[in-house]
Amino acid sequence: MIEVLIALVILAVSLLALASLTAVTTKNNAFGSHVTEAATYAQDKLEELRAIRWDKIASSNDQKTGSTGIAYLRNWNVTQNGSLKTITISVNWNDQGNRSMSLVSVLSE
Repeated sequence: MIEVLIALVILAVSLLALASLTAVTTKNNAFGSHVTEAATYAQDKLEELRAIRWDKIASSNDQKTGSTGIAYLRNWNVTQNGSLKTITISVNWNDQGNRSMSLVSVLSE
């Protein structure tokens, strides 16, 4: 009988550890999904800017709503140095904390 009780205690502790691990894994997967979505929005904007005429590329911002309902604020800053334009795209969102990521690209005329 004592062996059965000890086995049940070990099983209960193991199941609690697994439950904790599952919660952490779910949170990390959601964060990874948000980073991927933000990177996709940044890349999409960069592709849009590459398709615009050279003299029409300018700094601005907009907002996109992700598949999970999170709002992503995109800001792009364009600086010109001779025949090169440096484009910095920042994407900000809030998912249990303020998050951001940036993408920098240099375009030539």
